[in-house]
Amino acid sequence: RRFIQENTRLPVVTYSFTERLKASQLLTRMEALVTIVSRKELLARERQTGITAGLDSGSSTTKCVIMENNKIIGKAWTASGNVVQCATEVLEEAMKMAGIEFKQIEAMGTTGYGRFTLGTHFKAKLVQEELTVNSKGAVWLADRQRGEATIIDIGGMDNKAITVRDGVPDNFTMGGICAGASGRFLEMTARRLKVPIGELGSYAVKGNWVNAKMNSYCSVFGIQDLVTTLGAGKSFEDVAAAACHSVAEQVYEQQLQEVDVRHPIIQVGGTSLNAGLVKAIGEVLGEPPIVPPDSQYIGAVGGALLSSGML
Repeated sequence: RRFIQENTRLPVVTYSFTERLKASQLLTRMEALVTIVSRKELLARERQTGITAGLDSGSSTTKCVIMENNKIIGKAWTASGNVVQCATEVLEEAMKMAGIEFKQIEAMGTTGYGRFTLGTHFKAKLVQEELTVNSKGAVWLADRQRGEATIIDIGGMDNKAITVRDGVPDNFTMGGICAGASGRFLEMTARRLKVPIGELGSYAVKGNWVNAKMNSYCSVFGIQDLVTTLGAGKSFEDVAAAACHSVAEQVYEQQLQEVDVRHPIIQVGGTSLNAGLVKAIGEVLGEPPIVPPDSQYIGAVGGALLSSGML
């Protein structure tokens, strides 16, 4: 894969049969491939214009961002559930924050697992997969629209590693053989430790992963390791650090080995708010990643920015 991409400049889609992909997951990859090839001009867009909205219907959370003339004027998120209901809720909250009405929104972009449903419901001008949309939101938020970068998005169900050049994605890998290498494993760890998921990172930064090694390659075996380490009397801090480090290692092995990693590293998505995971990614890669403000809103930002190019 890397040889072909490096020597031909052609984007390549690969997947492992061990992943047992669903049709929707394979569609996302093929959709991204087509977008990279056919929408280069749109993906090169650096500024948002007018009043536009972006909706990101993810596996764990649903986000909305409203932008006006290249600035975020409204944003909201909620836990994912009913796709349309959750999107309507965050859209109304974001509009209230922005001080606008729905009729003032000139264009909307939808992305994420519920993008087609939301695109139809809201008559969105842009309905696009999350790989290209997230990468656009990431470089805009990190102010890295020129030069090269690698974007890491560790999601609730899968992970994404995307390389960009001058703000345009040109290669990516998506997936994860097991939920053990995603944010879902961190949620499982938090439940075992009986701490809120939002506090897991603060525990992890105080711990030492070496004291409680575990393997999250498989969520089942990862939980077994978790039970064993807790039974051995390891501290919550060390266990939290080990869980974060295990996820970081698996992202490196499963995603980053498949792309030509370019610097800087931009870490985004909801898990980028976990300080322990950010620290672990930095330890595994040998450099601290950039975590831009509003890093959990990348999909919504990308949707709002790109949809303005459809006006």
